[in-house]
Amino acid sequence: MNSDLKTLLTGVRDGTVSVDDALLQLKMAPFADIGYAKVDLHRKTRQGAAEVIYGAGKTPAQIVGILDQMCAAGQKTVLITRLSPESAAAVRAVCPLDYRPEARAALFGPMPDPTGIGTVVVATGGTSDLPVAEEAALTAEVHGSRVVRLYDVGVSGLHRLLAHLDELMSASVVIAIAGMEGALASVIGGLVDCPVIAVPTSVGYGASFGGLSALLSMLNACAAGISVVNIDNGFGAGFLASRINHMEAKK
Repeated sequence: MNSDLKTLLTGVRDGTVSVDDALLQLKMAPFADIGYAKVDLHRKTRQGAAEVIYGAGKTPAQIVGILDQMCAAGQKTVLITRLSPESAAAVRAVCPLDYRPEARAALFGPMPDPTGIGTVVVATGGTSDLPVAEEAALTAEVHGSRVVRLYDVGVSGLHRLLAHLDELMSASVVIAIAGMEGALASVIGGLVDCPVIAVPTSVGYGASFGGLSALLSMLNACAAGISVVNIDNGFGAGFLASRINHMEAKK
């Protein structure tokens, strides 16, 4: 259950929060309609994580407007993905942003402390996969996971991956990111005892078909325990990894 909602209900049980006050908090508008966007203010209550702003296609003014609504609702940290340097500069002129060009993403507010049960390992086949990997890593960190980065450990030099067996074996989740033929996910899946999230990237020559070859390879992986997200979807992988890393036993 979401920690904020659990705290509210615990307060009602302990008598530190009145039933009427709790009801008022739960009845607050679930979204803010600002014309060009309906900002989901209840997502953290429902899912345990606040809405993330997808920056591509939005103007800086629209991003600032959405940020204003989220901050007014009490959200302290907001992740903005797929944000160009130009848009980041325009938004930063209005409000402070921690822009990460390698991830094409920005962080508004403080980075949360890690609260996950373990470590998320982000591994890439090559250096060309870094933009997707950094999006995944930043997403996992923003959602409270400690991240270990293992970059350029692809199968064309398998010894590079095997040199990091300790980090892989101790991970709660591994995100395997690769283009070309996408074999990295199968290799890691055959080594570790934790969930593996495979991310195909659009890195490769013509017959890789913009990542389709890696996607199909990962979908057909013979190693068990591998799930696959869409091509270049570092955000989706990082979000899922952090959710797995925060799983609690259902009582």
